[in-house]
Amino acid sequence: MRPHYMEITPLMGELVWNEAPNDELLSWQIGYMDFLKKNWSEKIKEFRQGFTRISVVWKKELFQIEFKNSLSETQLKPLPLPEDVWEIPVCYHEEFAPDLILLAEQKKLTPSQFIELHSCVLYRIHFFGFLPGFFYLNGLPEILHTPRKSVPILSVPRGSVAIGGGQTGIYPGESPGGWHIIGRTPISLFDPVTDPPVWAQPGDRIKFRAIRLEEFKNWPDIKPISSRK
Repeated sequence: MRPHYMEITPLMGELVWNEAPNDELLSWQIGYMDFLKKNWSEKIKEFRQGFTRISVVWKKELFQIEFKNSLSETQLKPLPLPEDVWEIPVCYHEEFAPDLILLAEQKKLTPSQFIELHSCVLYRIHFFGFLPGFFYLNGLPEILHTPRKSVPILSVPRGSVAIGGGQTGIYPGESPGGWHIIGRTPISLFDPVTDPPVWAQPGDRIKFRAIRLEEFKNWPDIKPISSRK
């Protein structure tokens, strides 16, 4: 599953896969990210992963040319995906879920059915972006796909669980946002004073677990428990 390299500017380009996001593609991306870090980091200013591409900013034009010319001879293998599954408690109570009832009605579901569909899936973390500690997850059931709000709200509370398009995610900090808010987790996703600041990594999986309002209010501020499946 080789990518093609697309030069965007003399100092920036992208490794691009013409595939829908999936586990096999992610394992190849992680392999290429590891390769770039180990072999090209001194010549790279910045590189970031997306669902189907890796963006690279080079320190010099020559370095991009060198990379393009070497790519056809590069022999890489995909790296195995991590086996960690992180259980994330989510309170879907209406106090934290202003958009859940309306979304459920639009999809002809009861709130309980909506919550069950959202929380029964193992989601795969593909990359981080938008905000520090924001997980881009793959796996949202198609029936729950919902276009983003036409008018974003100015302040989405920290820990809000939301749906936007074909994705679900968790806001690691207070932020403007246009996704539909369906719950909240008491878990912190990002802590700048710890190393690493995020307890999960791309390739890990996320499992949401519904909790009651009382559990939310008494939940200790500790990182979630991981298991292997």
